[in-house]
Amino acid sequence: MTGRLNSAQPYALGLFRIVVGLLFACHGASSLFGVLGGTDGGGGTVDAGTWPGWYAAVIQLVGGTLVLLGLGTRAAALVSSGSMAYAYFKVHQPESLWPIQNGGEASAMFCWALLLLVFTGSGAFGLDRFIAAARGEREPKAAADGERTPIAA
Repeated sequence: MTGRLNSAQPYALGLFRIVVGLLFACHGASSLFGVLGGTDGGGGTVDAGTWPGWYAAVIQLVGGTLVLLGLGTRAAALVSSGSMAYAYFKVHQPESLWPIQNGGEASAMFCWALLLLVFTGSGAFGLDRFIAAARGEREPKAAADGERTPIAA
């Protein structure tokens, strides 16, 4: 059973990346364009250039789209995770300690999910893999099949 789960790991990670990227991009699109309910549930948007809301929305839309596509996943996820950490500690945490009390659940979950992608990479279905294959580049076996190589002592 473990062998089957391990062989499916890159595909599960790829699907995880796609879902997280899509949800993150939807938050940015909602804030920037008022789609999907907008910032206030009534189609509102953030004013262009306002700190930090507009910049956060741009990071969400661009970073989420890059993560969704698997294009520069690690870098996009790092910037996006940092923006969610900022959102949590500067916007939500001063209200109260726990995310359930301060409305910061989404910020905390996106922060940690995106940070995971920084360390794991895009998994299967990412554009990075298709581009590398088109160029004739070959990924190292350990990175391609999700196995981890032990660190030399």
